Amino acid sequence: MPQTITTSPIITLESAHTSGVYPKRDLTIVRGQGAHLWDDQGRRYIDCVGGQGAANLGHSHPAIVDALARQARTLISCPEIFYNDVRAQYLAELTAAAPGDLNRAFLSNSGAEAIEAALKFARISTGRRQIVAAMRGFHGRTMGALSATWNKKYRGPFLPLVPDFTHIPYNNLAALEAAISDATAAVLLEPIQGEGGVRPADPAFLQAARALCDEHGALLILDEIQTGFGRSGRLFASQRYGVEPDIMALAKSIAGGLPMGATLLGPRVCDLPRMVHGSTFGGNPLTAAAARATLRVLQEERLPQRAARLGEMMLARLRRIESPRIRAVRGAGLMIGVELKSKVGPVLRALQERGVLALPAGATVLRLLPPLVIAEEDLNYVAQAIAEVIRDV
Repeated sequence: MPQTITTSPIITLESAHTSGVYPKRDLTIVRGQGAHLWDDQGRRYIDCVGGQGAANLGHSHPAIVDALARQARTLISCPEIFYNDVRAQYLAELTAAAPGDLNRAFLSNSGAEAIEAALKFARISTGRRQIVAAMRGFHGRTMGALSATWNKKYRGPFLPLVPDFTHIPYNNLAALEAAISDATAAVLLEPIQGEGGVRPADPAFLQAARALCDEHGALLILDEIQTGFGRSGRLFASQRYGVEPDIMALAKSIAGGLPMGATLLGPRVCDLPRMVHGSTFGGNPLTAAAARATLRVLQEERLPQRAARLGEMMLARLRRIESPRIRAVRGAGLMIGVELKSKVGPVLRALQERGVLALPAGATVLRLLPPLVIAEEDLNYVAQAIAEVIRDV
């Protein structure tokens, strides 16, 4: 069924001044609470976009709202040329929760920034240049992160990019072994490829990456920007595999929906020279307060464990859909992909008409990233809506 296009004053105003780089849906979101969003007409939607992975705690979580209000009355800006109490407390709590010996962190404002820092720190720490990344991987749109990103749709207009990046097929052990050498600074991988189609790593692939990095003196960088903070059913997806990285990039849900990134560093990363990198807003007290509240809620309310339970239920529901249009259903926790044999766009539009907002992951994969606080009955409705849409569209 074609969607009726309406033009509201908000759409008209924003369209007149926005950059044009975003493909916008005919929908104006004005309010959110938990796993629900409301448009300017008062219609409620179940949110399986989840802020593109940034809303693991849902929208307007009371703990985040309270933390922001308290900190905004106290101190908002404090660059890292000074020490700060809230930042110090968060750094201690974040590194304590991280896997392995990741006991230092560089704080920034986004996932792309976290990746940029990881690449720079790997090169300066090893004295090498080569970075090995994976096909279908997505790491961001800044020039270094884009160099690690494989899809030519993103890369093509900006060539030449940063040199000395190599891309191998994901989950291909032979290609991984052939690509890593004594010239390799780092291997950069997502434990679960998100934009690339919600594709979990084979345990043997990640474990081999760890062993090969050790053998050749390279660093292992894990991009947990989308998988981190409970999304995969563990606090960090690397914990599902028993693989400890040398560097871990974090962002999205790190601060309950506020802009923040972190690059965690293990003992194989050198003592970084002064002024080798920086960020004006990185680690500001306001986002640090939100991040502290986020980590506390995730741990106290056992949201990663909840995501694991609800994810297993949702995967089972989706795999029971009998349709020749479905190629595969995969994922971990509440990071779920339904690969179709046709374009996903019409399915996304039909779901929106039924009050469900979801994402693509490439041209043919329906991606679900609901808040970890989503009610079980909402997930049941989403599963039923997907079954109906795939049958009817």
